[in-house]
Amino acid sequence: MEIERKFLIKHLPDNLSSYPFHQIEQGYLCTAPVVRIRRQDEEYYLTYKSKGLMVREEYNLPLTKESYAHLLPKIDGILISKKRYLIPIESGLTIELDIFEGKLAPLILAEVEFDTEEQAKAFTPPEWFREDVTYSMDYHNSVLSQQTPK
Repeated sequence: MEIERKFLIKHLPDNLSSYPFHQIEQGYLCTAPVVRIRRQDEEYYLTYKSKGLMVREEYNLPLTKESYAHLLPKIDGILISKKRYLIPIESGLTIELDIFEGKLAPLILAEVEFDTEEQAKAFTPPEWFREDVTYSMDYHNSVLSQQTPK
């Protein structure tokens, strides 16, 4: 189960370079239901996500580099590329700050994952967060992958 909230941001944190990050690329084999392939650094995954906004079922299966390369030409839409910074905050939570590259730049989104819906609803975002876009389909990566960049 994935329970997360998603936000646009006002500005990047001053000390962003001090946090660890992952280089991610991902593409969608299907968007209804969501079936995604992802390379995160040198790890590869196939992911299924159910319908939903703040709460969704999510299943990750490991892929080999060769399997990922075989599936890559089969994606529908653009290949998303982003740098994901991991920023720890109170209560053991982590902000996943995605800075999109390539065709989706200069989009920046922050996601926070929670253990319970109650914890998600009670979350007070940091001052550098802007609009809560959790309930907007427009900011799901699967939807973003289908957009024609301006």
